[in-house]
Amino acid sequence: MKMKMGASANIYKMQVLSFYALLVVVLGLLLAQAAQAHYHHVPYHHHHDSHWRHPHYHHHKQRTPWHPHYPHKSPPPSPSSPPYKYKSPPPPSPSPPPPYIYKSPPPPSPSPPPPYIYKSPPPPSPSPPPPYLYKSPPPPSPSPPPPYIYKSPPPPPCTPSPPPYFYSSPPPPSPSPPPPYQYKSPPPPSHPSPPPYVYKSPPPPPY
Repeated sequence: MKMKMGASANIYKMQVLSFYALLVVVLGLLLAQAAQAHYHHVPYHHHHDSHWRHPHYHHHKQRTPWHPHYPHKSPPPSPSSPPYKYKSPPPPSPSPPPPYIYKSPPPPSPSPPPPYIYKSPPPPSPSPPPPYLYKSPPPPSPSPPPPYIYKSPPPPPCTPSPPPYFYSSPPPPSPSPPPPYQYKSPPPPSHPSPPPYVYKSPPPPPY
């Protein structure tokens, strides 16, 4: 709080100083313009009128019209004198310095340190650790393994596939074609011709 009060007091002092500096500059400009205006009016009466003009002409100065041969008679260009008066003061006007004076005090103001002091205590607060402690127990939950155990038994049902192979294997050993070969083999040994020969032999005995 003391630092803040000191900073605000410094800022207030600098503002007051800058205001006074601007006031002094404005007053100086006004005085310079007034002096310049007076200086421009004086030469017409003193320097240009008295040292080379004729005395008789000096008496009738107000009634003589302006002529090219009298360059000292300068009332016609006098209307152009105000611009000269206005153009001359701007160069010496020290109006830019006040902003520089106002910009210099802000750096020493120690107002930024308080936020740094306020930001330092939050880090030691141990509020974030609890979420880490709460997140650690969920991993040991063995809920995902059951799906793997359930997926393993389905492979055994693929045992019905072997039976088709067993069923296809017995047809090859069927020996149905051999019987035709066995049937063809016995006909050759049949010899009914001898009986006719035996029948022909007995007839001779009755003789």
